[in-house]
Amino acid sequence: MSRIHEALKKAEQERASMGATPHLTLASVTTPSAFEESPVSSEQVSGFGGILSLDAMLARSPQKEWNPDLATMLFMSGNESAKGTEEFRTLRSRLYHLREKMKLKTVLVTSALPKEGKSFTAANLAQVLVRQQGRRVLLIDADLRAPRLHLMLGTSAGPGLSDYLQEKSDEFSIMQRGPMENLFFIPGGTGIEDPAESVGSGRLKLFLERVEPLFDWIIIDSPPAVPVSDASVLAKDCDGVLMVVRSNSTPSDAARKARMEFPEQMLIGVVLNGTRREAAPYQRYYYQSYQKKGMAAKT
Repeated sequence: MSRIHEALKKAEQERASMGATPHLTLASVTTPSAFEESPVSSEQVSGFGGILSLDAMLARSPQKEWNPDLATMLFMSGNESAKGTEEFRTLRSRLYHLREKMKLKTVLVTSALPKEGKSFTAANLAQVLVRQQGRRVLLIDADLRAPRLHLMLGTSAGPGLSDYLQEKSDEFSIMQRGPMENLFFIPGGTGIEDPAESVGSGRLKLFLERVEPLFDWIIIDSPPAVPVSDASVLAKDCDGVLMVVRSNSTPSDAARKARMEFPEQMLIGVVLNGTRREAAPYQRYYYQSYQKKGMAAKT
């Protein structure tokens, strides 16, 4: 075990003994290279019926031609200074900073209600994470009731997660590779009758356990937390939950109710979406943390 992993393990043990809950903060932007783990670099990973190279396993994923919506897929437009890109870099830094203090690889992105920007946030977070050299990122559309990440990325809807959960496809046949190196994507797939029961069957947990060694990050887009129970079910198989709320749109009681769907230690931070440019120094997005008690956010 590397000294970095030993330090992470020790930090996690200390956090557990102290009862402290780390959160995203906006105190200062720390250079990611100062505290990031080394990317997944092992040549072999056990399991899957033997010991295979990473490249051999991931090469089984079909290559697709994506036609992304460049208005929303910020890091695929070629404009390094597009509005919102710097905010996602800051969010990336915050997540790596949190990773020093807790196990954090599989992140669920959700919202209280529909149309608050969770899919936009999940997709661009995955893109900014994979832009660092050697990082492998898996983006999963687990909003099986209204999957739309495939539309934003401009690719096919299936086979996808629902097909795997129904045992119609294996892990790698549902995993797409697109034009962005080391970014892998699992769409929602074909229709499914009872999404909450399917994601809670244990098959998703098995899937995540099997593919986790192949990736540095796994970002999961879930349904909104208030209307349906899927998000709270999905969160049980994740390391942390990132909540997206929309400025001047999300009712405070809905945000409060969504927060109560997750254990306090699971909620790692909040992305405030849709702020007016003139009203926020961070253009359209800025990040705040929940205080340990109550809904008040640090400013």
